[in-house]
Amino acid sequence: MENNNPKNIVVIGAGPAGLTAAYKLLEDSRFHVTVIEKEDFVGGIARTVNHNGNRIDIGGHRFFSKNTEVMDLWQNIMPVQGEPSADDIILGREKPLSRGGPDPEKEDRVLLIRSRVSRILYLRKFFDYPITMKAQTFINLGFAKTFSAGFAYIKSQVFKREEVTLEDFMVNRFGTALYGMFFKDYTRKVWGRDPGEISADWGAQRIKGLSLMKAVLYILKKPFIRKEINQSNVETSLIELFSYPKLGPGQLWEKMAEDVRNRGGEILFGSAVAGINVLNGKIDSVLVKTGQQNIEVKADYLISSMAVSELIASLNCEVPESVKEVALNLPYRDFITVGLLVNKLKIKNTTKIKTVSDVVPDCWIYIQEPDVKVGRVQIFNNWSPYMVKDFKNTVWIGLEYFCGVGDEMWTQNDDDFIKFAVGEAVKIGLIEDGRVLDSIRIKVEKAYPAYFGTYKNFDSVKNYLNGFENLFCIGRNGQHRYNNMDHSMLTAMEAAKAIISGEKGKTEIWDVNTEAEYHEKKDTIDKEK
Repeated sequence: MENNNPKNIVVIGAGPAGLTAAYKLLEDSRFHVTVIEKEDFVGGIARTVNHNGNRIDIGGHRFFSKNTEVMDLWQNIMPVQGEPSADDIILGREKPLSRGGPDPEKEDRVLLIRSRVSRILYLRKFFDYPITMKAQTFINLGFAKTFSAGFAYIKSQVFKREEVTLEDFMVNRFGTALYGMFFKDYTRKVWGRDPGEISADWGAQRIKGLSLMKAVLYILKKPFIRKEINQSNVETSLIELFSYPKLGPGQLWEKMAEDVRNRGGEILFGSAVAGINVLNGKIDSVLVKTGQQNIEVKADYLISSMAVSELIASLNCEVPESVKEVALNLPYRDFITVGLLVNKLKIKNTTKIKTVSDVVPDCWIYIQEPDVKVGRVQIFNNWSPYMVKDFKNTVWIGLEYFCGVGDEMWTQNDDDFIKFAVGEAVKIGLIEDGRVLDSIRIKVEKAYPAYFGTYKNFDSVKNYLNGFENLFCIGRNGQHRYNNMDHSMLTAMEAAKAIISGEKGKTEIWDVNTEAEYHEKKDTIDKEK
């Protein structure tokens, strides 16, 4: 390949996977990259929404990975803070700062170092997440529930289930009692299905390294673990620190998009894929509807992070009916966030963790209560003080709901749904009635690829798509896999490596987050901070 005749690469989607693929490929001058994005923003579900100066992180995104390449990329885009942030200054908190790093009080392009606190609200009481066998857990549960949980856990370790469903997966790690108390109802809220109807693949994707025993062992080892931002030997759900862009996750993807354009890449916003032309068994070009015109973009390679169902529907060729049937009926869960601004929360901070205005210290609160539909609550003050216009005097929270396009929650108008969400927040004791200063509702389609229905036959779709030599499927929706953000990036990195090297195999791309040790690879060379 000659530099003056670069290969054309089309990337569908400007989310974390699509942007990462474009960024990595543009390190090589042999390629010209065009990113097609149907929205007018980058980041996908990892974007940040600015509402009257208060920012919402859609779904919550901790910037943490056990993979050094991912961590290095994030820190190249946005360096880690070298001076304390506004709330740490007020509270006198110390963090493992990066020597020579930017000052978040003076600069915006900076990754903050944040403390992870997530808990479960159950029986109107707080429990650790993941659940642990600490004294407070026993006190909250009471003797009868504690005895039942302990007996059920021992039984689950003696009589292991074959892991066919998500219920099997969780019971094997926590026992039937703890599963029923802390996982079953929440999982049903998220997926709209009983965990007994969902493939165990979900657990293998998201919480494969987590169990009650590991959580207990971590508590015992915790005093001896050095606090640092790269915690390669800690299960992801147990990490204590994580990185976070000063102005929310979307800020990092906006900066990466700037770098993509500065390297000569194009990003076509407001552009929908109208069709994908196939010639002699290879992708030939992509038809794009942008504004009032239709254009054809030639593609020597196509990297797709769009939903698999939409990709199959866009192919201008004869797709086998069996493949089409599976792909077009792949299930997804959709997502609603309601942002609420209040002067203070009703729920009290009873922890030993100091916070500004004594707000509860959680980033997330998992709502296990069966009498409300809200699944999770984010407290944006704790993600970054710069997410909140007046973080000293107001609290900015996000109530998260999981639903399906067309259902009752999705079709309800914004005002009525916000009123409903406020009522639920009052009901669980989160806020006081009549104290909401501002609000917004945000809806996201296809937020979570689901693991039921025709998913059981997904391999037929995967094998069909892999038959196109110059087509690479990446990211959460591109692989119909509920990956974390770093795993989505890794699929993009593997695709870029395959294209740059000329390799035709795609095994490494699909293997991301399927091998237990894949995402735990870490260089042995410690980088000086």
